[in-house]
Amino acid sequence: MNSASPSTAAAPTPSRPGRWCFLAGCAAAVAGVLVLVLALRLGRGAGQARLPGLPDPGPGTTWGLPIVRLLSDVLGTLTVGFAVTAAFLLPGNSADDRPGHGDLVSPAGYRLLRRAAVVALCWAVASVALLGLTLSDLLGVPLPQAVSGVGLASFITSVSVGQAYAVQAGLALVVAIACARVLHRNAAAWTAVVAVVAVLPPALTGHAASAGNHQVAVTSLAMHVVAAALWAGGLAALLMLRGTDILAATAARYSRLALGCLVVVALSGVASALVRLGSVDQLWRSAYGALVVGKTIALVALGVLGVLHRRRTLPALAAGRPAAFRRFAAAELIVFAAAFGLATALSRSPTPVPSNPPSPDPATDLLGFAMPPAPTVGRMITETVPDLFFLTAVVAAAGMYLAGVRRLHRRGDSWPLERTLCWLAGVAVLGAVTLLGIGKYAYILFSVHMAQHMALAMVVPVLLVLGAPATLALRALRPSPDPAVRGPREWLLLALHSRLTRLLTHPVVALILVVGSLYGLYFSNLFEVLMRTHLGHLAMLTHFVVTGYLFFWVVIGVDPGRRQLPHPVLILVHFASMSFHAFFGMALMLTSGLLAASWFGALHPAWRASLASDQTVAAGIAWAFGEIPAAAVMVVLVVQWVRADEREQRRLDRAADRAEAGGAEDDLARYNAFLKSANTRPERR
Repeated sequence: MNSASPSTAAAPTPSRPGRWCFLAGCAAAVAGVLVLVLALRLGRGAGQARLPGLPDPGPGTTWGLPIVRLLSDVLGTLTVGFAVTAAFLLPGNSADDRPGHGDLVSPAGYRLLRRAAVVALCWAVASVALLGLTLSDLLGVPLPQAVSGVGLASFITSVSVGQAYAVQAGLALVVAIACARVLHRNAAAWTAVVAVVAVLPPALTGHAASAGNHQVAVTSLAMHVVAAALWAGGLAALLMLRGTDILAATAARYSRLALGCLVVVALSGVASALVRLGSVDQLWRSAYGALVVGKTIALVALGVLGVLHRRRTLPALAAGRPAAFRRFAAAELIVFAAAFGLATALSRSPTPVPSNPPSPDPATDLLGFAMPPAPTVGRMITETVPDLFFLTAVVAAAGMYLAGVRRLHRRGDSWPLERTLCWLAGVAVLGAVTLLGIGKYAYILFSVHMAQHMALAMVVPVLLVLGAPATLALRALRPSPDPAVRGPREWLLLALHSRLTRLLTHPVVALILVVGSLYGLYFSNLFEVLMRTHLGHLAMLTHFVVTGYLFFWVVIGVDPGRRQLPHPVLILVHFASMSFHAFFGMALMLTSGLLAASWFGALHPAWRASLASDQTVAAGIAWAFGEIPAAAVMVVLVVQWVRADEREQRRLDRAADRAEAGGAEDDLARYNAFLKSANTRPERR
């Protein structure tokens, strides 16, 4: 990748917004630190007298840790905002019409990425500093005594908080290097994605990871952090833009993003607060609740400022008057800084619901919920596990699909009803096996887990693929009004026709992913490792759906982007998958060892049979249950083959009719003439 600046065509040099950025930055820094100090004292996160005999890391760590944590959060937010704005909200380098140069970032995007490189480098340094300060706080000794080569290495390798900060520092360094080098919009988009991922690791430790109901706590906090980073960071990026015209167009696109972030921040914040407060009355009965109320007030203020932006400053900005927008944006950033200070104080304050409450049931400590009664058919439906990740996925998938169908109908276009029914059925099965009793008992019984696996990998993907979501999206999404700006439709087209998609839709690659992961997961220690953490469990279930969708997209998909392969080849690939699945069930049935024995052994309800008998049932489910959807897919393949032959025959008939009407020979007539001439050659006689 080249590090030179993209070509900048002759354009008027607008006024620099340096004054607004400097004033807003100084005011936001003062507000953030001041609110943090006050909130720490109110929430008893710092500034309290230590009891005699308890370890004390000293004031340097007590106050330095939350301040550096706030600095790290702000730097990460700015990195995300700059990178996302440069990659997705700003137009490409339309001033350069040379071949291939239209895919470069714009001059404004180039400047944002270079600023993001500096900010990300500072972010990496702050994350490294957090490693030492957090170790000092955990050990209860001053920072110089806590930091040592052996102790720091052990902290990074064996403690989840240390691992989180180490991963964040590494990702921030990668983002810094990438932002300093990239020029193309595709590379900038990947850099922005890595930046968004980099804000997550520390957020998934602490109160969220140790909360009793971590199925809600972890996912809600992850959604909260990402939405807040996109919202605040994007606003800061707008203040860095120079030209009024480009600022007006980018601010209009950012406004739609900010509205979505506001909704996500509000909903995830409510879910996260309920988990930590335990009851609503803790809002006015606890110091932690008072901080939550303060953060809610800040969110309402940000919503009001957003409404004023849409009604007043955006029209003024479009009319060429940017001063009002910059004033409101600066005020909004100050409120954001105060909210970030409150969030940092909340992460350091004790919650009304203890993070690690004493529990007489060890299963509750492992699962995050109490041990359910013996499974029955009714309890498989009535029991629930409130997993916010899959609940959000189900609601979003059904809602967006129905919104696309509704847009087509309002436009007067038709959409096959059977595709809508297939998609909604797939979403319903996904919700049933992850949010109802199957999802709960899958933590406890290997046999139920295997049924969940087969449904997620064999049933849900088939139904979703037959729903043709990419085709619906391409028909429902409007093209970007500005050719230099990629909208959702343009990014989807680019993804469908990318080299990565070409690689993943190769039948051998898709078969290896779906079959290789099956054997690699269960015949290694990976299965037990993933079962022991909520994030690992989410990653495992998501992997089942994604790899299954990819494989069946290759086999029976109708969306554009997949490789066009002959139907006999697809039947052979699917038959190979069926054979590998059947062999897996037999191998699991004949194995002498127990899979994830320490995990399932730690959960010993009185109603459960032996682990060996439960594993035998799981092997039978893997052998028999997987063949039912596989046979249905084979029927779909044969039907698609017959319909494809019928379409080809109709095409040839239409071509023959056109040729006959025009007095010319069609392809079939020319082929018959070729055979006749070949039969009359002297050497043939």
